[in-house]
Amino acid sequence: MGSNKKVLVITDFDGTLSLTDVGYEVLLKFSSQDWDDIDRAYCAGEIGSKEAYGRICAILGGTRELMLQFVAENTVIDPHFKEFYAFCREHDIDVKVVSDGLDFYIDFVLKKHGLADIPFYSNVMTFQAGKPRSIEFPHANETCNKCGTCKSNILESCQAGYGKIVYVGDGVSDLCPARKADLVFAKGILWTRLSEKAQRGVRKYRSFRDVKDFLSKNGFQKGR
Repeated sequence: MGSNKKVLVITDFDGTLSLTDVGYEVLLKFSSQDWDDIDRAYCAGEIGSKEAYGRICAILGGTRELMLQFVAENTVIDPHFKEFYAFCREHDIDVKVVSDGLDFYIDFVLKKHGLADIPFYSNVMTFQAGKPRSIEFPHANETCNKCGTCKSNILESCQAGYGKIVYVGDGVSDLCPARKADLVFAKGILWTRLSEKAQRGVRKYRSFRDVKDFLSKNGFQKGR
């Protein structure tokens, strides 16, 4: 690789590390029927996730306990992610999670699967007496102000400290950071959009085993 700096893998959470789109399922389960209009506007690109979250919080029911019970019963992570993460630790490759989802369920899922040492960046849901109170955006880009979590800004903030940055994702919110990564593993709408643009350095993947195998075969270790 021609660099003595480490490799960093940045991965999306919903639909990527977790095969379940946890945020979508939680909001669908615990929101009132007005959710349909908000979701439709978001999918059509009429509003960003930051505005969508602001609207959703006002119609969100349930409690933190009930939401986490639902998450525990309905979340499936990529069956090869733990194997991939063990490979990264063995070869001194850092891993970070970036998500336009919510901290409380990401933290829960990572801890449940023994992955609590992986740092993550996401939107933050606050609770009062166990019930949703507000959604905060500590990683928003105030210039763009579209996504709750600006994954692109987070990736850029890591560039000086790493020799290569690998990005893994599947959705619309992964488009911006994928354009700035050295290597991208994509599926879903992310693969569709990037393949349409013929972006270089993009590989289609099915699971984190594909990511691990590629990194292993192509010398993605520190100093190589």
